[in-house]
Amino acid sequence: MFGKQRASKADEGAMTGNELIEAVATQQVATKSDVKKIIDAALAAIADAAARGEEVSIAGFGKFKVKQSAAREGKNPRTGEPMTIPASRKVGFQPAKALKDKVNS
Repeated sequence: MFGKQRASKADEGAMTGNELIEAVATQQVATKSDVKKIIDAALAAIADAAARGEEVSIAGFGKFKVKQSAAREGKNPRTGEPMTIPASRKVGFQPAKALKDKVNS
């Protein structure tokens, strides 16, 4: 599920999936393989719940919510012609107060 390289220079300073796995494995004295399985399972459960339109709340971290985006009019960037952008569902994230406090301390 995690890539081995960063996507671009714009992502410099971002933690990669492998770095996350290594950090958790080090803190929990677990194997990287076990941690990867756990993280993959957790992300799959979050994705499944989001696909069903359910909110996923993780105490001290935040909430993942599915938001409905209505259809709207837009322009084709190549031709400038008007076009209809179809309705879609988007995943949003609302950080918990504990996460905000940790980031701002």
